[in-house]
Amino acid sequence: MSVRTRFAPSPTGFLHIGGVRTALFNWLLARHFGGQFILRIDDTDQQRHVDDALGRILDGFRWMGMDWDEGPDKGGPLGPYFQSERSDLYKKAADALVASGHVYRDYSTQQERDADREAQKSHKVAYRFREKPISDDDRARFEAEGRPFGLRFRVPLGRSMVVHDLIKGDVEQKTDEIGDFVIVRPDGMPLYNFASVVDDVEMKITHVIRAEEHLSNTFPQLLIFEALGAELPAFAHVPFVAEVGSKTKMSKRKTEEYARRGIFVLLNQYIEKGYLPDAMLNYLARLGWSLDASQEIFTRDELIEKFSLDRVNSSPASHDPDKLFWIQGEWMKKLTVDQKVDGVLPYLAREGLAPDPVTPEFRKRVASVVAALGDRLKVFSDILTLGRYFFTETLTHDPDAVKKRLRKDGVPKMLAELDEVLATTEPYDLATLEKAVHAYAESHGHPMGQVVNPLRVATTGQGVGPGLYDCLVILGRESCRARIASTIAMLGSGT
Repeated sequence: MSVRTRFAPSPTGFLHIGGVRTALFNWLLARHFGGQFILRIDDTDQQRHVDDALGRILDGFRWMGMDWDEGPDKGGPLGPYFQSERSDLYKKAADALVASGHVYRDYSTQQERDADREAQKSHKVAYRFREKPISDDDRARFEAEGRPFGLRFRVPLGRSMVVHDLIKGDVEQKTDEIGDFVIVRPDGMPLYNFASVVDDVEMKITHVIRAEEHLSNTFPQLLIFEALGAELPAFAHVPFVAEVGSKTKMSKRKTEEYARRGIFVLLNQYIEKGYLPDAMLNYLARLGWSLDASQEIFTRDELIEKFSLDRVNSSPASHDPDKLFWIQGEWMKKLTVDQKVDGVLPYLAREGLAPDPVTPEFRKRVASVVAALGDRLKVFSDILTLGRYFFTETLTHDPDAVKKRLRKDGVPKMLAELDEVLATTEPYDLATLEKAVHAYAESHGHPMGQVVNPLRVATTGQGVGPGLYDCLVILGRESCRARIASTIAMLGSGT
């Protein structure tokens, strides 16, 4: 089967994960059948255009590894791939529909339409715009005046249309419930339903997979396809992504509110946090699509092989950040230490914690930290929250850890004694340090927890973290002794 799918985002901001999921389903279906995935930019509404939004969109798709066969930066035989550059095609199609009698010039004013709406409201009838006869004299007068007009589609009455939706099933709509709709505004701007159909026809799209909010648009579009004498694509309307733990649609307008609650909904937020593309791909594919309830982790190749629209749920799926975080952790486990080092280095560089250029010695140090953190490193930005102290000269103590572990009688004296242990331990390596600290605790009658925990806070500033002896080795003898000294001074000053 020859399959051509498309995704047509508007350059109005960052990619929402709901939109990315819809694009992913298009991409997976095309790749499953060895077809083409087309990226088309809906930039006709210049008032909503956001500078650099296109770059963000393309960068997001590149990060996800969702390559497009035709579109921006690639071109293709059926371009251009920006709607703002396809005005000649829209004019040609509109002229053909006028000539065939499917579309007419609408000279009505807003005032006249408002009066019509009020009149129908008084009769408790839903407003549906219908063509009003215009005399030849009035038409001539309107044209002489240069009166603006839109182009409206003449909706045939008395019909029942059915969309055979591949996700929703059969959906029916009566044409009497559809008013004559505008396809081209008086300013010459084509509207979504019309431009989208023309593009889908010209680009030979076989499957229109999009958000379910567009289901109502499908019926006017069916009429346009029919009027153009074009073959219908298959339609599949993907249920929306709901808010966490609810059935309410997740909204772009609430992005800041979500962020205050620690919930991310924009793709760039996850990129900045240091998530893996394969984890995001895995999560979004499983958000409303299922194959085997026991399988959660899918490789890219497995998703391409197994994806089908008949396995997409017809009801909304709730965004689950905890599930995404777990999937991210599973994918992080697959990375080598070197791959993790490559992932964390940009975060260290951004904070001024890495030399430029990165030296082999520094890379080796980062590798040691990454290995010590182990599975605690869930996302790449964790290097800053979990391991910053490995890359700074100044020690910052966690107040809670200080209160719990250091504000006790005898701790400053014990730290001074441990400083001597570190000063004399040879060689200064993990096994020898562990043996020396154990010997100190045993000889002084201290439980190990009462020795290890204060020493950790004194050298790292934190109450939890990688193994203590890994930390001591990575930090080095002189750095650990300097930190112990500053900790004792802090305790002595009462700060």
